Amino acid sequence: MRMHRILAHAASDIIKTVFHESKVLDHCLAKAFEANPKWGKRDRSFIAETCFEVVRWRRALSFVAESEEVEALCAAQWRRMDYPLPEWWAYSGADADAMTSREAELPAQARAIRESIPDWLDALGAEELGARWDAELAALNHRSRVYLRVNTLKTTRQGAIDWLASHNIVATEVPQLPDALALLPGKTLLKRLKMDGRVEIQDAGSQMIAPLLAPQAGECIIDACAGAGGKSLHIAALMHNQGRIIAMDIVPRKLRELERRAQRAHPHLCIETHHIDTQTTAHYQGVADRLLIDAPCSGLGTLKRQPDLKWRLKPETIHKVQAIQAELLSTYTAMLKPGGRLVFATCSILRSENHANIAPLIDQGGFHLSQECVISPAASGYDGFYAAVLTKGVKL
Repeated sequence: MRMHRILAHAASDIIKTVFHESKVLDHCLAKAFEANPKWGKRDRSFIAETCFEVVRWRRALSFVAESEEVEALCAAQWRRMDYPLPEWWAYSGADADAMTSREAELPAQARAIRESIPDWLDALGAEELGARWDAELAALNHRSRVYLRVNTLKTTRQGAIDWLASHNIVATEVPQLPDALALLPGKTLLKRLKMDGRVEIQDAGSQMIAPLLAPQAGECIIDACAGAGGKSLHIAALMHNQGRIIAMDIVPRKLRELERRAQRAHPHLCIETHHIDTQTTAHYQGVADRLLIDAPCSGLGTLKRQPDLKWRLKPETIHKVQAIQAELLSTYTAMLKPGGRLVFATCSILRSENHANIAPLIDQGGFHLSQECVISPAASGYDGFYAAVLTKGVKL
């Protein structure tokens, strides 16, 4: 396979931006692709695979290449992709023969090196998850499939499958998830498809959260950390667009995106948006029949699709989000009616961000735990999620 110089350097430049400027990989790729519309499908695929795999396997590739230089990491990755290293690619590190030897030695290295993760994060995962950490970490290094949620307000699952097939996109049903579809690995062409609200991109694990609310038609439901609204849209479909959903967030830009998606999903969707301010909890005190707090978190459960996140995370980041989670549970729960249902969720697999947060609510006697849902990347193949279902003031 022939490698093109301009594409090789483009990939290297993107990786340097991610590593040295702590930029988000997805955003860097999107910006590069937009600036170079003449790159074809194979060109974009080569760049994306190079960037994602070098970022994912940074420490392992550094061991193989005997160098932390990005050009050397790219060289080690291209060997894994079966590309012969071109003579014009200059780097400081092991030659091809030495890389072959060191690749064979990689399985014997420390877990943080062979699974390519910062030492502090490896230690934290081992401390909190114990024997589970090895399997979870390995699973988080597997590439993620693309999952879709069918908008049942517009179509059926089979209708969505047929519509996608008409655009040469093959989708299959996901067992135990009635609205979920999985796309064939490596065959995703959604960016060329005009999304009209029939389907939304949403990880299968994420699709397991909204049903825990058990939303009923006619109720008032608050999604307190709605973001761009993936779970709000799912709740609306589950309650057949009958009731009131108040989608809140502190970032107006996210709420504008939610409004755009809501309009696409249904011309009169039962979702209203609210920008959170200091008066929000008082204004909505005791209003919600059900409350979803999909809290800000480390995002550790999403490393499959966001491998760059592990290099941006810092110990202080974990401590900061833990404090935010505790504060949200302390204040936002005032918006829930007595006897109402609370679902607290994160996309983290760390116990300190999950069960440890709901323990004070239970200990203080104001809430009673009815269910905990741990979505394990190792067991499910999905992103990692956690959710707890609690009832306010009523013992079940």
